[in-house]
Amino acid sequence: SNIEPFQGAATGVGGNLRDIYTMGARQIAILDSQRIGDPSDAKTRHLVYGVVSGMSWYGNCFGCPTVGGEIAFAPAYAGNPLVNVMCVGLVRADRIFRARADGVGNPVFYVGNKTGRDGIHGATMASSAFDAHAQERRPTVQVGDPFTEKLLLEACLEAMRTGAVVGIQDMGAAGLACCTSEMPARSGTGMDVELRRVPQRETGMTPYEILLSESQERMLLVAARGREAEVRRVFDKWELDAVEIGRVTADGTLTARLDGEVVARVPVDLLADAPRYEKPTAAPPWLADRQAFDPLTLPARGDLGAALTELLASPTIASKAWAFRQYDQQVGINTLVLPGADAAVLRIKGTRRALAVSTDGNGRHVFLDPRRGAAMAVCEAARNVACAGGRPLGVTDCMNFGSPERPEILWQFAEAIDGIAEACRALEVPVVGGNVSFYNETNGQAILPTPVIGVVGVLDDAGRFATQWFKAGGHRIALLGPGEVSLGGSEYLWTAHRRLAGRLAPLDLELERRVQAAVRAAVSAGLVTAAHDCSDGGLAVALAESCVSGRAPVGCDATLGGAGAHAELTLFGEGPSRVVVAVEPERVREFEALMAESAIPWRWIGTTGGDRLTLRLGSRAVVAAGIDQIEHAWRSGFERRMA
Repeated sequence: SNIEPFQGAATGVGGNLRDIYTMGARQIAILDSQRIGDPSDAKTRHLVYGVVSGMSWYGNCFGCPTVGGEIAFAPAYAGNPLVNVMCVGLVRADRIFRARADGVGNPVFYVGNKTGRDGIHGATMASSAFDAHAQERRPTVQVGDPFTEKLLLEACLEAMRTGAVVGIQDMGAAGLACCTSEMPARSGTGMDVELRRVPQRETGMTPYEILLSESQERMLLVAARGREAEVRRVFDKWELDAVEIGRVTADGTLTARLDGEVVARVPVDLLADAPRYEKPTAAPPWLADRQAFDPLTLPARGDLGAALTELLASPTIASKAWAFRQYDQQVGINTLVLPGADAAVLRIKGTRRALAVSTDGNGRHVFLDPRRGAAMAVCEAARNVACAGGRPLGVTDCMNFGSPERPEILWQFAEAIDGIAEACRALEVPVVGGNVSFYNETNGQAILPTPVIGVVGVLDDAGRFATQWFKAGGHRIALLGPGEVSLGGSEYLWTAHRRLAGRLAPLDLELERRVQAAVRAAVSAGLVTAAHDCSDGGLAVALAESCVSGRAPVGCDATLGGAGAHAELTLFGEGPSRVVVAVEPERVREFEALMAESAIPWRWIGTTGGDRLTLRLGSRAVVAAGIDQIEHAWRSGFERRMA
């Protein structure tokens, strides 16, 4: 996407879609997580326009709704933007297909789009650092065709229903070379393919180019011997190529031929099994000084209302409606909660259940404390799902880091992996997939270490979900979770002081689990009318977002701390395991009883209503702003930067 944002983002979507339907599933949702440089820079705006346009074009044309995601900004991403895509699909557990090449003698089919020279060395490019000559690599960017992708989806699912498909894999990174080695490696078999039979849209392609092309919308399919005609018939119906290019063998070797002459013969295990590297790791020498910085020593802001308005208008926190409007959010008519909430909610047709999905990550947190920051990213994504009423089912992660050849980068990576593992064990959620992206550097400058976490959860009753915005006046507001927060690594510290330093708030994983369970129970019992995770910008931003992110703004009056509390820390400090909820007056006693059973810290902090946002420390109002002013700052902050 850094080289060609439109096609880079579009083909990123396409690859994720194919990964889903090669399993026999039908896609129901796309989410995206973007990390971009300085929004005041013209190149950044060009990247955002291109990425959002590419994603919306591919997803909209294919017919899969984009239901959520995030766009965050930091200078560290200026030379190396991140575009992570998550796709969610549904499949019956007894109808899952796998990327295997079982059955010696079974035919191997090439199906889908024709092979061209686009994308050759695309995987190599993605695994290299950028420099001043990055634009010269445009030919390595693949070109997508969502309409062919849609035909390929339907053809593959129909072929699977015939029972003639033994195994299938998307031709992604390293193209045909990857599929023809990985599939037999999983099965303990080999593969013999004739490259002349591969459908090509360009003349004079060499065996090397045919094997390594990353042209899009292509699959490698192993069929049951004797059922070749059924496979061809299905793909003929959808007007797609389905050419038998080889056979499964017993020798554990990939043999590639051109006109019968062997041009490559390699043991598949050698290609598919990754070596294990034992490289040195070391914490960065500057980390201790960064962590030792105390943000509370900085000069206090006199006008906290202005500070809150600045935060709400900052491009990372402000509404992303400008991007979401370009996505088809409801194709398939399953979307119950649209983009912009803590988590999107989608019904599962034919059942009473629904899915809640969310992505999260915070590079600043991981930069300052890789283990805790990565664990907090898992907790936040799961907490967002819990705020919608969902029970997390699984985690997928996208690990974005600099060069692993540098000991401090590899240390960050190892620490982040351990943090994710600890959080997932505590929350009892399995990691079911993901990927690793190294060498995210430009001219030796690495990005912030950025694990992006995706979580899928289930709601047993699709009619019982919560959203983040206040619905009416007169509702009681409660804050669930611990009171300890920090300005270290916070959005406020960066927006107000341009500092990335300090220590993160402590993380109690057992308390996190109980808070999520309590929120989930309150939502499923219908006791709360709104639930919103406290994250970027702290409690003040969470309350403001709850006031203005619905269709009609609703004010509130809340006491956030005592008269002697540190104002910036109380309003804008960030920490895990905190959720704001709203409760109707007639449900207050039931809610209090549930909280007593949950054994978590919590307190009433205010009431919804009126046309102002009033935040107090003790009896003193430290923020008193018209709700229209707050809404304007939040809704226009990102969009005006894109103008």
